[in-house]
Amino acid sequence: MAYVINDDCVSCGACESECPVSAISEGDGLYVIDADGCIDCGACVDCCPTSAIAPE
Repeated sequence: MAYVINDDCVSCGACESECPVSAISEGDGLYVIDADGCIDCGACVDCCPTSAIAPE
């Protein structure tokens, strides 16, 4: 199960640099996680300042 980023995202980019497989990229107004590339490690969840990342 991949993680997703919800509308609480403030586009700070903290999650993108923490992703070990580069599955996170800047989208239109918020960051997005590529479900096919996500390995469910949870590194992005721990660094998100707004708790905008959760399991899908």
